[in-house]
Amino acid sequence: MLECIVLGDSIAVGTHLQRYECVSYAKGGINSWQWNRDYLKNDLNAKTVIISLGSNDHKGVRTKAELQRIREKVGTTARVFWILPAIKPEIQAIVKAMAEEYGDTVLPITRLQADGIHPSWAGYREIAQATR
Repeated sequence: MLECIVLGDSIAVGTHLQRYECVSYAKGGINSWQWNRDYLKNDLNAKTVIISLGSNDHKGVRTKAELQRIREKVGTTARVFWILPAIKPEIQAIVKAMAEEYGDTVLPITRLQADGIHPSWAGYREIAQATR
């Protein structure tokens, strides 16, 4: 079993820079469906799993179903942290419901870059600290 996995989009990439000891399955610009297509085949068995997906999802992505597939594969033994997208209230609601269903932790992005989407470096450090 791995100690830690970071999975997801560009926010996951930035989180991995602060949690470099974790295995990373992350790619900038990727949506939930693309992530499942490219990475769901990997072993997601870890003590800590940090997920950042949804910010790049569009109406053609079945976000709830795609996140459910990931969460089911992660299993019940991991501590799971969901980084809450800073945009798209409908996606935020899905992430919050998924976390509540499994008893996971939701981490809002409290310090943003000027783009209003990505955490600042201080924000990434906060996320890293919260997931230790």
